[in-house]
Amino acid sequence: MKKIFLVAVIMASCGLLAKEPKYIFLFIGDGMSTPQRMIAEEFSRKAGTGSLAMNAMPYQATTRTCSASSLVTDSAAAATAIACGVKTYNGALGVDAAGKRAVSCAEAAKKAGRKVGILSTVTITHATPGGFYAHRKNRGETYGIAIDLANSGFDLFAGGGLDTHVSKSEKHPEFAKCGEAYEYAKKRGYRIVTKRNEFLALKPGGGKILTKFKNGALETSIDRTDDINEPTLAELVSKAVELLEGPQGFFIMAEGGRIDWAGHANDAATNLRDVLALDEAVKVALGFLDRHPDETLVVVTGDHETGGLSMGFAATGYALYMDRLANQTMSVGNFEGKFSRRVNDGRIKTFDEAKELMTRAFGFKFEGDREKDPMVLSKEELADIRKAFDHDMEFYKAKVVENTKYDGERRYLLGGACRLVMSHKSGIGWSSGAHTAMPVLTTAKGVKADLFSGFIENTDISAKIKSLL
Repeated sequence: MKKIFLVAVIMASCGLLAKEPKYIFLFIGDGMSTPQRMIAEEFSRKAGTGSLAMNAMPYQATTRTCSASSLVTDSAAAATAIACGVKTYNGALGVDAAGKRAVSCAEAAKKAGRKVGILSTVTITHATPGGFYAHRKNRGETYGIAIDLANSGFDLFAGGGLDTHVSKSEKHPEFAKCGEAYEYAKKRGYRIVTKRNEFLALKPGGGKILTKFKNGALETSIDRTDDINEPTLAELVSKAVELLEGPQGFFIMAEGGRIDWAGHANDAATNLRDVLALDEAVKVALGFLDRHPDETLVVVTGDHETGGLSMGFAATGYALYMDRLANQTMSVGNFEGKFSRRVNDGRIKTFDEAKELMTRAFGFKFEGDREKDPMVLSKEELADIRKAFDHDMEFYKAKVVENTKYDGERRYLLGGACRLVMSHKSGIGWSSGAHTAMPVLTTAKGVKADLFSGFIENTDISAKIKSLL
């Protein structure tokens, strides 16, 4: 009897008898590695709001991200690894490298009787959320992914509408089929929720939910307005907790998908604000953990790094000025849209007429003492921006007038020039407009959080979560 008692004491002291978590949160920052987390960290500290909650979690693991076909993964292969625990080729979703169906930790949770919620700030049929319920050899099979969604039986899907990056044209067959997919989801028992206030008013026991706040991704955090008909990621997580909490437990995956898009655009201010928005969602989960400390696990990771982001730029030496990014009030994409519309309707014809918009968007000042105000443009910065503006005006003329002599780049360049100036002023560098092979940081807190430490593969995340079900 004494031996049994001693064995039990030893096992308990080693954590071997600890309960598995009843509630599991998995947060994924698409395109978020250590640099993205640290730039948002420094920005938050400069703003007086302290350290990021995700960075203060007690357990950390450096996480390798390569796919079966490349050291540089795409989001589909990375999502499959994190969700299903298998390495696959770039572009594959929920299948292994041989094309065989793989079981995700979300599906395992559902089979174990838990409720499941899949949340994202991009389209709910995009690669990262799709990795948890879809099984397709090509991530571009949009309609098939949407059908897999409806057939999954998961309790909650919330985020961007079913249309995807395939095409913005309603004539595109994949886009048109998305309407059919919503109808199919209804037949499979899903209630379609289209308004933010309707979503926030949902109560438990109302059945399966699929949202359609808009076609396409939700708005980036920096471009959100008070009247927007979309919840924040934190609101999505908060409502998911309310709807899914119960004796059976739950598994919730929440993705900050717009981080990746801002990384592709090398838009530092937009990128860090979406990291901060993800952190606000993590805080919701940590608040839940505080109320259920013996039943909850919270894990935060990234699927890969995007942009080759670095903290340091030659012009600033060893100095970083994250606070300067606070001057940017809109995404580069939003600025480019406003600029092109003003050029098209004749409100901007000269460089002086464009200054007001650049000042409002980026905080640039065209006169003043640079020693006293770093947002005053240097001669070199002004020359780069002016050159891009002149190109854009010639490009606009070539689009609306027959001009066989025009042989410049057939895209607007001013937004790109402005975001480069913002990065350089802040001490930020970019080496790519694509994904990189950099490992990501995984952090965890709660029951069995110690499993997520050391140097791990992204496939280990799925394996560890499955072991807790």
